[in-house]
Amino acid sequence: MSFMDKLRGQLIDIIEFLDDSRDTIVWRFPRQGNEIKNEARLVVREGQTAVFVNEGLLADVFEPGTYTLETKNLPVLSTLKGWKYGFSSPFKAEVYFVSTRQFTDFTWGTQNPVMLRDPELGAVRLRGFGTYALQVVDPPALLRQLVGTDPQFRTEEIGDYLRRTIVGQLGPALAEAGVAAIDLAANQREISQRLAGQLTEDLHEYGVAVPRFVIENVSFPPEVEAALDKRTQMGLVGNLDAYTKFQSADAIETAAANPGGAGEGLGLGMGMAMGQQMARSLGEPAAPAPASTPAPAPAQSTPGGPPPLPAQAAPWFWANGGAQSGPAPVEDLATRTASGEITRDTLVWQQGMSGWEPAGQVAVLAHLFVASPPPLPPTAAGEDA
Repeated sequence: MSFMDKLRGQLIDIIEFLDDSRDTIVWRFPRQGNEIKNEARLVVREGQTAVFVNEGLLADVFEPGTYTLETKNLPVLSTLKGWKYGFSSPFKAEVYFVSTRQFTDFTWGTQNPVMLRDPELGAVRLRGFGTYALQVVDPPALLRQLVGTDPQFRTEEIGDYLRRTIVGQLGPALAEAGVAAIDLAANQREISQRLAGQLTEDLHEYGVAVPRFVIENVSFPPEVEAALDKRTQMGLVGNLDAYTKFQSADAIETAAANPGGAGEGLGLGMGMAMGQQMARSLGEPAAPAPASTPAPAPAQSTPGGPPPLPAQAAPWFWANGGAQSGPAPVEDLATRTASGEITRDTLVWQQGMSGWEPAGQVAVLAHLFVASPPPLPPTAAGEDA
């Protein structure tokens, strides 16, 4: 091997792209004057495609592999350059490396609610968010439609446009699904696949596809969620009449632990009140409460025992000359009435009366002021004889 061959081997030109950014979709190989040497080596790694551009026109496209740039593997560029018999001097061309792997760090979300006519709830507003993946499937189309002469095209440059496109397709996709909003969680996979296919079709002209689309959550506004919670509570109650009866039975059982008629009546009343209150809170009519069972009368004394003590009457008070006297039983008032100390006009009072009243106007004392019978007439003289 001659000295010139060794020197030529050491000066072999290598064109390659080592991507360490994770967000670069297209990268242009930097070269002073865009000059590429004869027999330069082109290295295209897996997940990449190399595209040659000559004076603004797309030329040859290279899939993954290692190539020695010659006339035979640059047919389009050779035609554009007019190389009939090959070339030996450097030539000018731009080389763009396009990443064809999946970019999985894209997110989407609805900035404003999406209006949807639900078959059960009527018109509702929904919000959603999730993730999706983007992949370049037609590098020349991407270069023509989006990249242009950008030396480094990143994911952030297309992210906003994709999010707007997704939100525009979300409403029709949910409507075409034909499922109730509360059943969306069970159909998210099917809806996601439909959206991925629709987005891929819409982005076909740009040379990109959406191989994976994920709906992580679809939510209602707070007021709709509150209404659904109430509906769920009513479903848990079920048969309201049976629930009311259960509450009543439970209250009776609790009252039975406290002996006494009053406790039982109170327990029954509380049980029915709880059932009626539950009915009012749910907005449904409650079953009418049955009449409460009267408390049983106190047990009577047995015939062999002593009679019950008589009820003690409340004492009386009276006023004479502006001074209050008493208390005294009604028998004492009878004695004082006979002696003239208490008359019909004497003010009297007993517990239960609204105020002081003249004794002659009190019904229970009226018998004290009955007129006495006149004395017996004298016997006839004949009868005495």
